[in-house]
Amino acid sequence: MRMRPEILFPLFAPASGLKGVGPKLAPLVEKLAGPLVRDLAFLGPQSLIARRLANVGDAVPGEPQLFTLQINAHLPPQGPGRPYRIRAQDDTGFIFLNWFKGGGPHLARQHPVGSTRIVAGKPERFNTELSIAHPEYMVPPEKAGDVPLKEAVYPATAGVAPRIVRKLALEALARAPHLPEWQDAAWLSRQGWPSWREALERLHSPHSEAELLPTAPGRARLAYDELLAHQLAMASRKAAVRAEPAPVIPHSSLADAAEAALPFALTGAQVRSLSEIRADLGSGQRMSRLVQGDVGSGKTVTAMLAMADVAAANRQSALMAPTEILARQHFETLEKPLADQGIRAVLLTGRDKGAARAEKLRLLYSGEASVAVGTHALFQDEVAFHDLALAIVDEQHRFGVSERQRLQGKGAAVHLLALSATPIPRTLELTVYGDLDVSRLDEKPPGRTPVVTRAVPTTRLGEVVERLRTAVAGGAQAFWICPLVAESELIDATAAEERAGVLRQMLGPAVGLIHGRMPAAEKDAVMAGFVEGRVSVLVATTVVEVGVNVPNASIMVIEHAERFGLAQLHQLRGRVGRGAAASTCLLLYDPPLSAAGTARLETLRDTDDGFLIAEKDLMLRGGGDLMGLKQSGFPDYRLADPVAHRELIQAAADDARLVLARDPKLESPRGKALQVLSALFDWKPGGGWNSAG
Repeated sequence: MRMRPEILFPLFAPASGLKGVGPKLAPLVEKLAGPLVRDLAFLGPQSLIARRLANVGDAVPGEPQLFTLQINAHLPPQGPGRPYRIRAQDDTGFIFLNWFKGGGPHLARQHPVGSTRIVAGKPERFNTELSIAHPEYMVPPEKAGDVPLKEAVYPATAGVAPRIVRKLALEALARAPHLPEWQDAAWLSRQGWPSWREALERLHSPHSEAELLPTAPGRARLAYDELLAHQLAMASRKAAVRAEPAPVIPHSSLADAAEAALPFALTGAQVRSLSEIRADLGSGQRMSRLVQGDVGSGKTVTAMLAMADVAAANRQSALMAPTEILARQHFETLEKPLADQGIRAVLLTGRDKGAARAEKLRLLYSGEASVAVGTHALFQDEVAFHDLALAIVDEQHRFGVSERQRLQGKGAAVHLLALSATPIPRTLELTVYGDLDVSRLDEKPPGRTPVVTRAVPTTRLGEVVERLRTAVAGGAQAFWICPLVAESELIDATAAEERAGVLRQMLGPAVGLIHGRMPAAEKDAVMAGFVEGRVSVLVATTVVEVGVNVPNASIMVIEHAERFGLAQLHQLRGRVGRGAAASTCLLLYDPPLSAAGTARLETLRDTDDGFLIAEKDLMLRGGGDLMGLKQSGFPDYRLADPVAHRELIQAAADDARLVLARDPKLESPRGKALQVLSALFDWKPGGGWNSAG
């Protein structure tokens, strides 16, 4: 455990130690920025108020201005809902200062008739009357210096006004030390970036709107610092994994036999990815690889053939999926092809109890079962493997690092293969997968039926249901995805229940319902009914987004499609088109659509390439709305915006790799400065920082 450098102690002091942060304010500040002084120092302003000095006679409505006024009269409210008013003037005319709340006798005491006040605000004109509602500042002339002509506006939360946040952020900035330069001097000069301390000062004192942009030199410098710290941590982790000897797993005839028995030929992308996996498994170093593939690109089969190689070496594999539905489906895909080659697989989930569970645990402990497929249940304490050599994690961003490590901890130097069906733009790949080698399955297996995608306004809902009735009568099956109502599983579940009730009235009893609040056994029973054809229409929330495979389902209806991200809509659409029947995806939207909403639905209509869709999503959304990136496993950056700063990501990755190749222990002068950078952002390269101090 490394000690945090002493020079950083002032930044890692609790924010509750700042002047004015008492017991009531401290939790609000922590919610807004974080618990440390550093967190407030990293909290930049969102906008800038640029005021101009003005007279009443030349006031411009709607613009921030600064007036020097004499108080002329106090006018109490003339009835309920009316404002408390102060009439003020200068040599060019009168203006009214209005308070719709917070007015009263105290204003008369603070600003007596005849006194002069410096007043800041945005005037508005009603008929011939000029007024300012709730002036931003109103101070005597001797305090004119307290009213800035240019004022940075900070984010706020309930109970903490932007001006209080600004005061605390500036106090945090004052405590920030001058740190050793960790950036390459030639790179800094070429970019035209300031030092770290100067960049932090510029963050908090923008002089123009341009300085608020992510590309402004100060902000870009701070963003690159954060990206470099993160890439250093990931490159360090990758180097540590590679340095650890691991079991050599050779390419086997058993896997070749399993491949030959498949009813289809592997795509070129599967062949390429499998050869990359086999090169890792045979290297004698620990594999740490991601297979990133679009919906239906054949990730499970690729992983299965790697499992066959592991089984042929008399070792074991475990495949962990985030949901029971997905784990069960993987098991159904893998079990028979493996069993045909004499490889035994078991399914282990939280539902396994008693003697049945004990028998599965025995098979894994004895080594009689070479493959385990399951959920979080796989890494629980009582699960022991005979010789686990390969851990496969599906939809790896749905698991925490500690959960993946607990599964790998079930064996010695276990190889890791991560799977993801969420295509990520190449420019952003390194922010998520910098510690992994990446294989891409960018071809679809032959025989997949193209899905016809149409956008339909909700005003035609009745027509959609009638056509669905005809299709279901002819033996078709359909998904009906309910909208994201709110950040609440309960509200989403209620909306799904209501839609299922309406559809049952119109289509009959063969309408099933799945949502996240249902017990697992109940979800599985409904899903089984859908797979077996007893349920014709499955109403669901996005719980079916990933992995559900029902080849007979040929219709996907997505209600309020405009509320979903492009990548999520593409994932949902991928649930159909898996069988021989012509398939349709209907995107129901509430008109009128925004320009971005129109572009999003048009993109889905025009292409089914998930990687292309991911790039388009990036173009459409831009910075600030990071396409649900946190849900996709993206790091929680404070200063970097993975979209706006995407051109810096590759540079940071290259720099980190070069630094560690030349100075693996970071012992050179720059290396020691980079240790300070790593501790500043707490990405923990090659081991955690001691939180003491």
